[in-house]
Amino acid sequence: MCPTNRATWLNLRILSTLLLVFLCGAMAGALAMSLGFHKWIHRSAPHWDEAGNQISVPRLTKELDLTPDQTRQLEAELDDFVKYYHAVQAEMDEVRATGKNGILRILNEEQKRKFEKLTADLDAKR
Repeated sequence: MCPTNRATWLNLRILSTLLLVFLCGAMAGALAMSLGFHKWIHRSAPHWDEAGNQISVPRLTKELDLTPDQTRQLEAELDDFVKYYHAVQAEMDEVRATGKNGILRILNEEQKRKFEKLTADLDAKR
């Protein structure tokens, strides 16, 4: 290789390597988020969830002008709420699975395939 007078960052190999590294990182991040990492990141941040609208502790503290003591009480209350919500959600998942298994027991193979597709479509809409 013979040296050139061009700046190093104009080298096509360096630029394509940087682009490849950037794209791989973006794809890895997107994959991690789609596999549920986003929910895992925010699992410890208590919030109020009303009809899909989340209101966080900092927002409530600011907009309601809460005292530090009220903020601590709010965090404890929301933490209890989140734990209760997850427990109820786990029970609901179990109830759904039990119901689904009961339905699958009475269906033939063709009906089972159709039922699985119907339930997969419903899950995708949620």
